Amino acid sequence: MTTTLAIANQKGGVAKTTSVASIGAALAELGHSVLLVDLDPQACLTFSLGIDPEDLETSVHHVLTKGIDATEAIIETDDGVDLLPATIELARAEADLLTRTGREHVIKSSLEELDGYDWVLLDCPPSLGVLTVAALTAADGVLIPLQCETLSHRGVGQLLDTVHDVRRFTNRSLDVWGVLPTLYDGRTNHARTVLETISDTYDLEVVEPPIPKTIKFAEAPAAGRSILATSRSSKGAQAYREVAANLVRRSQRPKVKRKKA
Repeated sequence: MTTTLAIANQKGGVAKTTSVASIGAALAELGHSVLLVDLDPQACLTFSLGIDPEDLETSVHHVLTKGIDATEAIIETDDGVDLLPATIELARAEADLLTRTGREHVIKSSLEELDGYDWVLLDCPPSLGVLTVAALTAADGVLIPLQCETLSHRGVGQLLDTVHDVRRFTNRSLDVWGVLPTLYDGRTNHARTVLETISDTYDLEVVEPPIPKTIKFAEAPAAGRSILATSRSSKGAQAYREVAANLVRRSQRPKVKRKKA
């Protein structure tokens, strides 16, 4: 069975794309087959895995708006994961899909034809538009990367409202897997307090361990690899390995049946 996990937060700068690339690489290290889907028109995930979006003739935009088979756009990467890449053309997809019947299901239907992946990780754009809703509709669960600063969690409530709507209308089985603390400086009381506050306020599980703040993350995209390849023994790489192992355990939990909203 494939586990499809959306990584979403409409606030930028929370290490969402870094988390997708690093968790994907860590899952691959554990022997899982992994597909990463770049749904951000800025194509940061595509670039960070060593692929120039401007060199691509086929991308996720063509899959979602032109009906091209996803297998025609998927690329193998050096990190042991496959990638469904993005280009700037994806910025037009929101408008193209807006008037389309069943637009919420466009990602789900595109991925249903794929076979052989243990995990599909969806790198959502930093917004709550059509593409994010479609990703949540296609997902088994959603993971929320969260920078441990006061202002960074103000949008979590809006995201959870969107999750609630998706559960009501398009994906009743969608689970919130929890918050992944990123850019975490455990030396400060402030960071620890913010983490405790978000857990208490929204009654969300915290996915351990927190991802530490380190310059190593900034160096990885320039090399076109994840931190697991560029700095294998760093605290950041090890943290993502532990997170990936915890997500595998989380995927094996029995699903909770939900009542109709």
